[in-house]
Amino acid sequence: MMDPALGNLLAAAFALLFASAAIHKLRDLAGFADAFAAYELLPAGAARLAWLLPLLELAVAAGVLLGERRAAASAAGSALLLLYAAAIGVNLQRGRRDLACGCGGPLERRPIASWMVWRNLALAALLAGLLLPWSARPLETADALTVGAGTAVVALLYMSLDRLLGRVAPQVALLRGTR
Repeated sequence: MMDPALGNLLAAAFALLFASAAIHKLRDLAGFADAFAAYELLPAGAARLAWLLPLLELAVAAGVLLGERRAAASAAGSALLLLYAAAIGVNLQRGRRDLACGCGGPLERRPIASWMVWRNLALAALLAGLLLPWSARPLETADALTVGAGTAVVALLYMSLDRLLGRVAPQVALLRGTR
């Protein structure tokens, strides 16, 4: 059983993650479409459908916050994260390490890396946790503080780890000669 305070914290954190990812893509849809096409996993004409991904991310962001839609949104979000992990993994196996991940904003071009595969797998597993049944315990004022402050802390930790891994991992790969 998932405690409702923890469940709401996870839902809020994932809503923030998916909404910010969608907004980054929508701010430079043409750039995202180029990054999408560069993965070379779908036929060349499929890049024109890249706008569907940020719309799906927005639907996941909204859905995880709505109790009656949470299960479907969690499943869709987990599947999307697994697809992103697979797309990165396939291109890493192809040796195409200089592809832009498509996960940063319009002014940020970040090359794909193996840590991104692991990040997306971990996020998919956490998001799938929202599929667990929730206890019927009523939420209290302290729970609202927990959810609000916890979401802020989770967002700051995520951004810090993402930035750290984005800067350190390429340098470690160069030292190992695997880049």
